[in-house]
Amino acid sequence: MASARIVPYDPGWPVLADEWLSRIETALSGVPGAGSFVYEHIGSTAVPGLAAKPIIDLQLRAPTLPEVVPVTVALDGLGLSRALGSRPDSPGVHADIPRPGTSAARHEKLLFHRPAGPGPTSGESEVILHVRLADSPFADFVVAFRDWLRRDEEARREYEALKRALAAEHADAADYDDYTRAKSRFMDAAQGRMGWRTPRGDR
Repeated sequence: MASARIVPYDPGWPVLADEWLSRIETALSGVPGAGSFVYEHIGSTAVPGLAAKPIIDLQLRAPTLPEVVPVTVALDGLGLSRALGSRPDSPGVHADIPRPGTSAARHEKLLFHRPAGPGPTSGESEVILHVRLADSPFADFVVAFRDWLRRDEEARREYEALKRALAAEHADAADYDDYTRAKSRFMDAAQGRMGWRTPRGDR
């Protein structure tokens, strides 16, 4: 996936996210189990006022991970391709980094990516789709983290400053795995501040 610079918040991001979620839901309507999928806008572009990379992060939660082939075929028509990471241990590609206090169970995932460029929607933003288990602790955490940043202006400023510093530090990196891991350290510290508790059954 291509790197991108941090830009001021764009109020059009939630609109783009809704468009993409609708199109993805339609594309996956024929995939077994699609009726139980839950679609969400996550990440920095889902936090009003937060500067971010212009990458629309989306999440699909499913009771069980859908089969790879039918999902890949369905999403290919939208320009979303399965992401395999920069290297075998790339974080957040085949599995999320377990949140502190959780087990490694239920962190497996599928990841799909569409690079920035002309497309069928009204915008040309880069899009990432995270396909996670409905009971994934990480899926629960990213929504709680998003909502915390929406509520807490001080935390939002801290996170933005960190992201700007890390983006500059890793601007010439061959991949952004180190950037991702560095952001995870902020999330680890945020867990206690935001009052997030590990989902029942994962402690």
